[in-house]
Amino acid sequence: MATTNVSAKFRSTVGKGAARKLRAGGEIPAVIYGHGREPQSLTLHNHTFERLLEKVAYKTTVFELTFDNGTSAKTLIREIQRHSYKRFIQHIDFQELVAGETVTMKVPLTFVGTATGVREGGGILEEVMREVMIACDPSNIPNHLEMNVANLAVGHSYHVRDISVPAGVEMITHGDETICLVAIPKASAEPTPAEAAAAAEPELIRKAKADEEAAAAEKK
Repeated sequence: MATTNVSAKFRSTVGKGAARKLRAGGEIPAVIYGHGREPQSLTLHNHTFERLLEKVAYKTTVFELTFDNGTSAKTLIREIQRHSYKRFIQHIDFQELVAGETVTMKVPLTFVGTATGVREGGGILEEVMREVMIACDPSNIPNHLEMNVANLAVGHSYHVRDISVPAGVEMITHGDETICLVAIPKASAEPTPAEAAAAAEPELIRKAKADEEAAAAEKK
């Protein structure tokens, strides 16, 4: 579990107009909520936070917010709202974490090894899922979950139930969901009978036309 520190300030002004002024001044409007805490409005320094996001995987990082009144709180980012095309951050939702209280979150999947079907069968590994939903205590949050695909053959697949989950972590995503498979490249797949017949038709037409031309020449 990765942890990083962020400075934040409480704010009393709310609403769209106040949020626009904050963004114009280089600040990000935010809110923190959680167990036993009333939602509180915050601001963060935009440039500092954007640079931080370049270095961490924010979905699985615990952000320890240090407030201007000297208090602090460990949190997860639940949502980052960005402008539809300018892409600057418009708002951030933080959820406070409490030890012993289970949280649900998405964690990324990491595929390890080269599948047998790729090495020996000329197949292609298709990653159907890139992340799964889990539940755990904040102290057990994994940075990612690994799936070893070395023994995966052509035409076979792995499912969520095949993922090895650490102690203290509960898988929420349904076990029957496919996470990856080794597919046969379309170019190397055997043609269907219909495809083979369609491919042979031009040759048959050319042969019939040649026979007709030969017969016409004999009559002359």
